[in-house]
Amino acid sequence: MKIALVIPGRFHGFDLARSLTARGHDVRVLTNYPKSAVERFGLDRAQVSSFLRHGILARALARMPGGASQHEAWLHEMFGRWAARELAGSSYDIIHCWSGVSEELLRDPSVSAGCKLLMRGSAHIEVQSRLLEEEEVRVGVPLDRPSAWMRARERREYALADHILVLSTFSAKSFEEAGEGPARVSVVKLGVEVGAFRPAAEALEARCARVRSGAPLRVLYVGSLSYQKGVYDLAQVIEAAGERFSFTLVGPVLPEAAEVAARLGRRATVVGKVPQADLAAWYREADLFVFPTIQDGFAAVLAQARAAALPVITTANSAGTDIVNDGEDGWIVPIRNAGAIVERLRWCDAHRPELDVMLRHLSETYRPYDWPRAAEDFERGCLRLLTLSRGAAAHV
Repeated sequence: MKIALVIPGRFHGFDLARSLTARGHDVRVLTNYPKSAVERFGLDRAQVSSFLRHGILARALARMPGGASQHEAWLHEMFGRWAARELAGSSYDIIHCWSGVSEELLRDPSVSAGCKLLMRGSAHIEVQSRLLEEEEVRVGVPLDRPSAWMRARERREYALADHILVLSTFSAKSFEEAGEGPARVSVVKLGVEVGAFRPAAEALEARCARVRSGAPLRVLYVGSLSYQKGVYDLAQVIEAAGERFSFTLVGPVLPEAAEVAARLGRRATVVGKVPQADLAAWYREADLFVFPTIQDGFAAVLAQARAAALPVITTANSAGTDIVNDGEDGWIVPIRNAGAIVERLRWCDAHRPELDVMLRHLSETYRPYDWPRAAEDFERGCLRLLTLSRGAAAHV
């Protein structure tokens, strides 16, 4: 297939492009990254069209007071117009474009494709906005929410696309909640390179021995400390759990949560941001993983925790239901319910033998889902959509 990926940055697009290329497809990548940076992800620069000026402008504006959000309309439309010009006059089997920057190419009649797929990396933008607005009211702190301009633009993109791709069951359900027919939305799984997170046999045995010993359980959180990720509930959990648990929080502290993080520093270890290469060591030393997110399209940390053989306590508002088998290798709890998390933590403390069995089950049953598999599934989905599209065209 001839495939174009239109990516305002990197996201997971470079990994997908590399794996689709390895499967023999003719893949073109349109991005605002420099070609030299894209090459580091295993792509040939001949495959890449780079709108470098846009990338430089976006990064420069992000460092200014108010950030790039004050210029979002200008920046997004600029990228969309450029992508439409780059794609015009050529015919593709698949154009896979990211939401927020794709209205122009989706509208342009000179941009031809058998199927135009829109990637939405989060929940439906109206559901996302509502959840964040509710959280803003709950915590009494202004949060970064989608603007009215962006909400209207994305809704138009949803309508223009032939099909919408999302990264989790939660995101797919959010589109149904917003009135989008389920036939127009598909979940695509991300490949995640998590080999480094797999615990060696001795590390797993050390964890199980620690759990059986009755020592305080080591609870890990990885991700930005922000209200969207559930830091308000995380704080309540840490303050209520008691001395039977020790908490380690790894990730950057957003300004909105600085006061909470400072307060938590008296009861938990707040590590801050660490290099990706160093993350596996933190997972290795943990016994449990907690992620009380309010809204995420796909939290890669859940896949990392699963690979690290850690029982996960998380909400359904990310990829929790796609990664965690509730009650078997972790637990799904409602959003904004710190009490439910504390209850699960205390169950783990009171049932050490069962927790030991769960840890071993996690290690024995783990099956990696890497980018070659993800590309194969993406290819299969594209062929299905092209067949449906051609069938519909034949009946017009």
